[in-house]
Amino acid sequence: MGFAYFPHTDEDIRTMLGRIGLESMDGLYSDVPEDMIFKGDFEIPDAMSEMEIRRRFSELAAKNVGLSVFCGAGAYDHYSPSVVQAIVSRPEFLTSYTPYQAEVSQGTLRYIFEFQSMMAGLTGMDCSNASMYDGPTSAAESVMMSVNCTRKKSRVLLSGTLLPQVIEVVKTYCKFHGITVTEIPYKDGCTDLEAVRTELQAGDVAGVLVPGINRFGIIEDLTGYADAVHAAKALLIVYSDPSALAVIRTPGEWGADIACGDAQTLGIPLNFGGPYLGFLCCRQEFVRKLPGRIVGETVDADGKRCYVLTLQAREQHIRREKATSNICSNQSLMALYVTVYLSLMGPQGMKKVNDLSYGGAHYLHAELLKTGLFREAFGKPFLKEFVLHSKLPVERLQKALLDVGIFGALSCGGDLVSFCVTENRTKEEIDRVVSAVIRCHIDRCRDIVNANLK
Repeated sequence: MGFAYFPHTDEDIRTMLGRIGLESMDGLYSDVPEDMIFKGDFEIPDAMSEMEIRRRFSELAAKNVGLSVFCGAGAYDHYSPSVVQAIVSRPEFLTSYTPYQAEVSQGTLRYIFEFQSMMAGLTGMDCSNASMYDGPTSAAESVMMSVNCTRKKSRVLLSGTLLPQVIEVVKTYCKFHGITVTEIPYKDGCTDLEAVRTELQAGDVAGVLVPGINRFGIIEDLTGYADAVHAAKALLIVYSDPSALAVIRTPGEWGADIACGDAQTLGIPLNFGGPYLGFLCCRQEFVRKLPGRIVGETVDADGKRCYVLTLQAREQHIRREKATSNICSNQSLMALYVTVYLSLMGPQGMKKVNDLSYGGAHYLHAELLKTGLFREAFGKPFLKEFVLHSKLPVERLQKALLDVGIFGALSCGGDLVSFCVTENRTKEEIDRVVSAVIRCHIDRCRDIVNANLK
């Protein structure tokens, strides 16, 4: 056998080819045009020694430019204690995936159970599933869930202040499931409740998805939403930043039926875009429509505490047409990451994270307004993220920040730009942002003068 880790022997291959009437492996590609088949040698580099490969990867890593992140938009640069990485890197955790056999998976089941308990506590909801891919897919699954719960209704309302990526993913899901999506406009930076009430009057709405903190960083006031939505026999879904739930009103306190969002803010590094972690929680009465897996606590034959997969509403376990979701995963390793982070931080640690983020964001907000190069956009309460109208061209502003190692001033359309400050950012870094803005203005004025002189 040429390859030690290939399971099929030459005899196995000859038998399989004979079964389908072929003489060689080339026959498998007989329908592929000849000019499409690659016949050359692959450009695979020669093997390297350990020292050489380490040197090579160091050279590649050096190409990455380290920037101070002053952007949010759904992915936030929160600090992750080193002990979290140390624990989740242990082999017994790192290699775990799916706990199908409860008798040999008690450790995995235990931390998933703890993850569910923590997320239910953070959101103020009764139940939580065993996690999903990311925030946008959890939002899409929550919308599907609202349709499954209400039956005979196939329209959902999405707030226009949701993150753009959330809206796009939800619309994609709905398109292929025959669900009609109506996007609710925003007024003064927040979801327009009167527009929601108007749409609900049609009587065909299954669910209403609104953000707790919206794309502009504004903490939305959801007073009256639950009453309006429930009066129309629909479900209220709140998309939340779980880190912020340590200090602001929870979906449960707003009267929501379903809470969803991205748990990346709970210590998971940015990692160039992933892997992240979606969460989905609900009230007890809707638990049987909750997609994914649910781990429960029970006792074994000896009366000792143990954990089991209580609910598995996936196509692998039940008939496909009855499954609540066909592509969800328990994201076990990332759920462990969040569980360890929350265990270490505790309520006081989470409050401190938000206190530091709030202080830094409001300091930057005030300093930028002092320059006279920005003006207030909405004037609404915010925690760590905010938008302003910029008098400087957005692209030029971004370039000026990049030149001093800052990733910020995310465009939100027109002259609106977004900034975000987490506990990871120092006062020195914030002052560097302000200095870069002033320098950008001076350089622009000089360019305008020089252009007029010419």
